[in-house]
Amino acid sequence: MRQFVVALPLIAAACAPAAPDPRGVGKGETFLTVSATGRAEARPNEARMQLGVTSQGANAAEASRLNREKMARVTAALTALGVAADDLQTRNLSLQRIDYGKERGQFRASNIVEVRMTDVARVGEAVTAVTEAGANVVGGPDLRVSDREAANRSAYANAYKAARARAEAYGDAAGLKIVRVVNIVDGGEYGVPSPTYATIDVAAPPPVVAPQRIPMPEQAVPAAPPPPPGAPFNPGINRTEVRVRVDFALKPA
Repeated sequence: MRQFVVALPLIAAACAPAAPDPRGVGKGETFLTVSATGRAEARPNEARMQLGVTSQGANAAEASRLNREKMARVTAALTALGVAADDLQTRNLSLQRIDYGKERGQFRASNIVEVRMTDVARVGEAVTAVTEAGANVVGGPDLRVSDREAANRSAYANAYKAARARAEAYGDAAGLKIVRVVNIVDGGEYGVPSPTYATIDVAAPPPVVAPQRIPMPEQAVPAAPPPPPGAPFNPGINRTEVRVRVDFALKPA
C-alpha cells in the first residue's frame, strides 16, 4: 500500500486570503492619486505699519527729550484715529553718539513702533496725520486678513473639487468610476509671497502760502483751512492658493 504525505502548511497557505493592499484598494480596484490647487480671494481687514521718530540733539538728554516730545504727538495723532494702546508695540529704542562727519559729538535718538490698524480705510489718513505730528520713519503697510483660516476655506473646497473633477476625467477616459476616496493629504499654502509693503509717499506736504491780506469787516472770521488729504492708499485683494493630494479607488464603470 502506498502512503501519501500531504504538506498541510502549504495547503493552508494556498487557501488563506491575500494580504490587503497597503494603499487601501480592494480586489479589482484601481488606485489613482491626483494633486490639485484651489484659490481664494479676500479683502484685507488689517494693516500693520512701522513708524517712528528719529531726533538729533547736542547731547543725549536733548536728543531724548526731542524724540519723546515728537513721539507723544505721534501717539496722540494715532489715538485720535481710534488706534488703541494695545495696537502699538515698540520695535526699537536707540540712543547713540555720532562719531563721524560734521555732526560728530551730537546724539541721535530713535523710537520705532509697530501699529496695527483694523480700520484699513484710514491708513492713508493715518500716514498723513503721523507725518504732520513729527514722524519721519514710516514703513509698510503689511496688509493682512485677520482670520486667515476662514479666508482659506473656499480655497480648500476648490482644491478638492478640482482633484475630484480631474479623477473623474481620468476615469471616464479609462472606463472607470470613482467608488470611494482613500486618502486626503493637505499640501498647505502654495506660492504665497512674503508680505508686500505698499509704497506710500510720506514726503512733507508743500509749504502753505499765506494768502494776501484783504480788508475785511471786523465781525468776519476767516475760515480755518481744510485738513490735508490722506496719502493715496488702495488695500486691493489678498489672494491665497492651497494644494491638496487625493487618493481615489476606481472600478470598471
